[in-house]
Formats: sequence, C-alpha cells, structure tokens
Amino acid sequence: MAAIMIVASAAAADDKPLQRGSHTRLGARYLSTDSAVEILVAGKKQYYNPFDTVTRDRDILSPKSINIHPSGKKFYVNSLEGGRTVVYDMASSRKIATISHHIGAAHRNLWADDGGMFPFTHNTDRADVNTFMGRPVESTFSHSGKYLWIPYYRRSFDINAQDPSAIAVVDTRCDSIIRLFHTGALPKMIATSPDGRYIAVAHWGENTVGIIDIASDDPAKWRYKACIPIDYKLKLNYSLTEPVDRDNGSGHALRGTVFTPDGRYVLVGCMGGGGIAVIDLDSMKYLGKIYGMKPNIRHLAISGDYLYMSANRSGHVQRMPLSRIYEAIGKIRDRAVTLTGWDTAQVDKGARTISVTPDGRYVIAACNVASTVVIVDTRTMKRIATIPADSFPVGMDLSADGALLFVTSQGRKDYTYAGNCVTIYRLTYLD
Repeated sequence: MAAIMIVASAAAADDKPLQRGSHTRLGARYLSTDSAVEILVAGKKQYYNPFDTVTRDRDILSPKSINIHPSGKKFYVNSLEGGRTVVYDMASSRKIATISHHIGAAHRNLWADDGGMFPFTHNTDRADVNTFMGRPVESTFSHSGKYLWIPYYRRSFDINAQDPSAIAVVDTRCDSIIRLFHTGALPKMIATSPDGRYIAVAHWGENTVGIIDIASDDPAKWRYKACIPIDYKLKLNYSLTEPVDRDNGSGHALRGTVFTPDGRYVLVGCMGGGGIAVIDLDSMKYLGKIYGMKPNIRHLAISGDYLYMSANRSGHVQRMPLSRIYEAIGKIRDRAVTLTGWDTAQVDKGARTISVTPDGRYVIAACNVASTVVIVDTRTMKRIATIPADSFPVGMDLSADGALLFVTSQGRKDYTYAGNCVTIYRLTYLD
C-alpha cells in the first residue's frame, strides 16, 4: 500500500495560484488531521497532457461543472470552452456519450416560446440568432433525473454576453437535446425546486432570475412564469467587436441559487455587492436581501437544517440554521435585513463550489486560487484536511453515499498545462 500523507491544515502558501501545471498524482493517499477521513486520488480525465493516453480525453476543455445522475449510474461534465457535455459511466468512468452544443437548423423545432420576454437588441442584423455554439456552465436535473438542464454562458457570436443566451434540456435516457429556452444575459447557476414544479436560472449578466414552470410531464407545456429583477435590470450596451470582461462589473453578479425546502423561496447569492437575494414564489416577487455573512458569495447549498455558503474572495465557508433564514425573510424591510451569528470556517482563497456529505458531517470546498480541496468538520466548523487539486478547481459533485468526490479544474488561457481536468477522489470514513 502506498504511504499515507497526513494532510496539513494550513492554507496553501500565500494563497496564490500554484505553479503552472500543478497536478494530482494517481494513487496518492491522504489522511485528515483527525485520522477520520482517508482520501485517495482514484482517477482523472484530462487534456492538459495529450501524451498521457491513460487519462487523456480530448473533450475535457475547460470543464466548468459536473453532475452525478440521481440513479448513480453516470455523470455529466460541462466542458465550457469545448461547447459540449461529456457523459461517463459511473462504475467504469468510460465515456458513453458526448452532447454537442452547436445549435442550428436541426434544432429549429426545439425552441420554446418565451412570449417576447427575451428580445435581441444588439445582434439584430444576424440572419439567424439561433445558430451558434453554446458554452455550457452549470446543470440541474428535473423529473427524477429524466431531464438535465444546461444553461449557456453565452452564444458564441455574442462576444460580450449582452443579448439573450439559452438553456438546453437533455433527455438523459438518450442523452440528446430535446428542448431549448431563451434566457437573460449570461446565465450561470440553475436549480430545481424540491417539489419539481419550477426551474430557476440566475442571470449573472443582467441582475435577473428566470422562473420556468415545469410542473407538467410534457416538455411542450413548460413555460416561463416570470423574469424577476434583483433591485434593477442592468442596461447593456457594449461593443459588438471588442470584448470586455463580463465576469467583473456585472452588477450583483448573481451566482449560487437554491430553493428553500418548503418550495416557497428562491435564494440567490450575490458575488457583486454581497448578500443573499430572496424571491417569493407565491407572489413571484423579489423581497430583498439578507446581509450579515461574508461578501462575494459564490455557492449556496442546503443540507439538513442548514444553509451553507462559500465566500470566494476571502476563502470561507459559512452556515446558518434554516429556521433563522426563514425568520430573517419575515423581517425584511426596505428590501434588506441583517442576520448575524453565522458559523464560519476558514478554507482557502477562491472558495467556489461546495458539497456536503450525505450525513451532514463534512462540507467540502473547491478552492480555485489555492488549487486545493478543503474538508471541514461541521461539528466544529474547523478544517481537517487540505488536499492538493489540479490547478484551478471550480466545480464539484459528491456521490449519494459520499464515497466519490468529483472535482473539475477549469483551464486558463495563460496556463497552458494547467486545468482541463476532472479529478476523482475516493473518500473512506474511518470513524
């Protein structure tokens, strides 16, 4: 058996991106500082090294997110820059399908009617705005895993993401696109309500949240219910030829999105300006924001009786009992309320996606700047492990039994041999 390395609990040196081409080693084993969790680097899919034929996969181009199917039989990887979603068998990690997001004439009859909710205002001279490559960002399942909803960061011709983007709906039984929806500008996070009635998509690029009614089992009957501004809708008027940085300066930069367990509210983290925006689904109205947590909120997750969140810039994970979240919503006045007393754990800089183990014992964070994966014991809200990750980890999902952790590492233009990787960790809980 390979030697087991005790994992240091300190943050990576200086919390700066690790050297160009920092990679995990297959077979490496780590042990948490309390000896409660053993972590094994069990597998990977990558295209930073095309000469490694064992792990090489040409479809892994800047993977943004990963989703394990509810059946536990396969998983989906969204390759942002590759314009494709890659499907793997869970047991063998064998690639079983590749879903192309090159949308064109063959998809013409798949577009849902948005009732004029998302008009094009900048690329109006194009012969066909529905011919493009979509860049898949995040995903959510609906109808007990029958469908996978994938928003596109932008359409390939819209260099500054100021016109409507789109969502592709994949039938997971055949892994093909069966429905397409227009969205607001630059959608990122997407979520399904616990009762399966609604889809919510947060539009990073314009301060709005789209709500789609999916109560019917018939995809032809799915319709937008509302598109709700968070305080105000951004006015977009950028160049059509010179790119600008739309990842910054985009208003509230709406990101992490979850429904409360009772299905009454949608909670949306604001990476720009701070706070958690609250939407009341009964009235389809924005109520205001909850403040009091760390700023620059990136991801939200609900597990058991708690709401968890990651604070990207400062590198923290925080949580709050849901009972107090509900109380705070009832106290919103003038579109604001401050909620104090958050449980806080220091992780590493660039805390992006988080996952909570099925028993609620641990919360795990992908830390992009430090290129680490950090495990926090929720009983103490202290880190117990800091695991090396392939450079720039961003997306994450955890198997239903908590045994397999999948982490995507997104590529960067100035780091030729970094990112472009999906790492599979096997977790063994020794206590």
